Amino acid sequence: MLALEAETQSETEKMAMAMKVTDECISCGACEPVCPTQSVSQGDSIYVINQETCVECVGHHDSPQCVSVCPVECVVKA
Repeated sequence: MLALEAETQSETEKMAMAMKVTDECISCGACEPVCPTQSVSQGDSIYVINQETCVECVGHHDSPQCVSVCPVECVVKA
């Protein structure tokens, strides 16, 4: 049981450190080239962020770069 609790906590922690793109995305593409972990990609109609690899730029920049460059402020904490 303890291993299961640790695994669940680990998954929760991973999800806590990630950004996501909202439906307000205009698909300008500004966010994709600034992502140091290549977590941003073009989805069907808007850009998407891979929440398994997104680290909110920790270890790379002082703040999430996708948020900094988004012209419509559609990148938020997941």
